[in-house]
Amino acid sequence: MKQWLKNTSTLKFFLYAALLLSFAGSMYFINFNYGFYGQPIAKITAATVEETKKLTDIYGNEDILYTQRLQGEIQNGDYQGQAIELDNDYSLSGANDHEYRTGQDLFIFIDGSPGNGDALSGTIDNVKRDKYIVALTWAFIFILLLVGKMQGFYSVISLAINTVILSYALDVYIQTENTNLLLVAGVSVLLFTVTSLLLVNGFNEKTYAAIVSTLLGVITALALACFAIWASGGNGLNYEEMQFLSRPYEVVFIAGLFIGSLGAVMDVGITMSASIFALYEKNPDISIEAMKNSGIDIGKDIMGTMANILFFVYISGSIPMLLLYLANGAAWPFAFSISLSLEIARALAGGLGIVLTIPIGIYTSLFFLERKKAAQ
Repeated sequence: MKQWLKNTSTLKFFLYAALLLSFAGSMYFINFNYGFYGQPIAKITAATVEETKKLTDIYGNEDILYTQRLQGEIQNGDYQGQAIELDNDYSLSGANDHEYRTGQDLFIFIDGSPGNGDALSGTIDNVKRDKYIVALTWAFIFILLLVGKMQGFYSVISLAINTVILSYALDVYIQTENTNLLLVAGVSVLLFTVTSLLLVNGFNEKTYAAIVSTLLGVITALALACFAIWASGGNGLNYEEMQFLSRPYEVVFIAGLFIGSLGAVMDVGITMSASIFALYEKNPDISIEAMKNSGIDIGKDIMGTMANILFFVYISGSIPMLLLYLANGAAWPFAFSISLSLEIARALAGGLGIVLTIPIGIYTSLFFLERKKAAQ
């Protein structure tokens, strides 16, 4: 039995078999889980456009408004199996509305009164998107496994654990009035870093060096960012998009900086650690100075690209709002300050963490490498 379990190919076979069964089971369930929802769901059986209007706003911008007649069948609840007719208005821009197609599932509100013929009438609430999300998640998992093999499998496990940790941390903060959000974020960052790096890279000096350098880089970057915000009095930061929160939005923003910069900093930390240890394994006689210089060269190569990745990731989320301001006649300086101030601050804080983690990662890796050499 023990020998059978040690057989790597057998273990992989059962892992992949379990994965495929999970995929098939989840896809079947997500496509027929209507009974688990309390709100009525209608599947569209026919969709036709009945009217088209051209609209012009006060700034002269033109848009086209379509009126769509939908016929569907209710999938759950007391009216299951009955026909329903729905009206849908959507615009060409699609900013706040959608065009619906045959086969889509919609959450609806039933009016309780019959429409034409024997069909019920109702209004559309939202699209049932769970099957698309599950399908996209499985596509991500399969691609990760195809490229990363067992490392990809550990990455999936790490991602699942981190999702649970984040959900629990947010639940603790929301359910408790006096909980310090920065403390919750700090504990979460520690758990994210340790679980991710240990699962993917194992228990070794390279991983320990990456953990220490990641935590030092994130904490140092956050401390400097907080000092800059405090010294400037927060000038240039517009919290309008966060003022609907019932908690102090400045603290929420700082906590977001803390967690948001972790991904890029962790990537740099493991890159520097892996590079230093790989240089030593290739050439055990290499000098400390040579490893240090090589680490700096590697850091210079990845510094610009990682900073740009952060910039693009943060800025891309604000493009719709930026375009909305500009389309409604807002001046460029106002639109940028309102839409992008927080995103630019997040990108700068993450970029600062990247730059700081390069020397921190080099010296931390050298420290753990010396320990490893002394223990041999």
